[in-house]
Amino acid sequence: MNPSSSKEKPGDFTADIHEIRCRARQHIECGAVTDGYKADRDTVIRVLNEALATEIVCVLRYKRHHYMASGIHAQAVADEFLEHANQEQEHADKIAERITQLGGEPNFSPEGLLTRNHSEYVEGTSLVDMIREDLVAERIAIGSYSEIIRYLGNYDPTSRRVMEEILAKEEEHADDLLTLIDTMVAEHERAGKPWRGDIAA
Repeated sequence: MNPSSSKEKPGDFTADIHEIRCRARQHIECGAVTDGYKADRDTVIRVLNEALATEIVCVLRYKRHHYMASGIHAQAVADEFLEHANQEQEHADKIAERITQLGGEPNFSPEGLLTRNHSEYVEGTSLVDMIREDLVAERIAIGSYSEIIRYLGNYDPTSRRVMEEILAKEEEHADDLLTLIDTMVAEHERAGKPWRGDIAA
């Protein structure tokens, strides 16, 4: 079959580009949201704001744990807490940026923060408590973000990729925290000390 006889001629694609350019000029106030956006924008913005709140709470919890860490393992664990806090702040910034790209407003208000977020803010009374509470919070975020990613599907691939990148980092955090607990248990066993989950170091 002669390609030139096909209905799909080079000029067809050029015409599509021309139409896209016209629509882009007509709706410039919509920012990154074009006619091809398939998701419910209001719902996506609400869900992303909930994820934003989750990240903010995680930053606050990790920051407290960083400053409150004490005991023989404190410095290494405190450093890990601070690293996680900084990465959670990066996540919050990425989510806020995506919200504004969608024409929404990132909600940084402290009012209602704990009810908007999907995680929990638990301070913990010992170093092990802090690690465990952070691990629980990471597992909640992993489950929540996995649901968000499934919801976004192919309807909003850009938001989905943002959340997939954040999810991968949250899974890494969970592994880091579990490793911290395992290391502390192993060190106590090598020292011949009985392991108690409520010890301070």
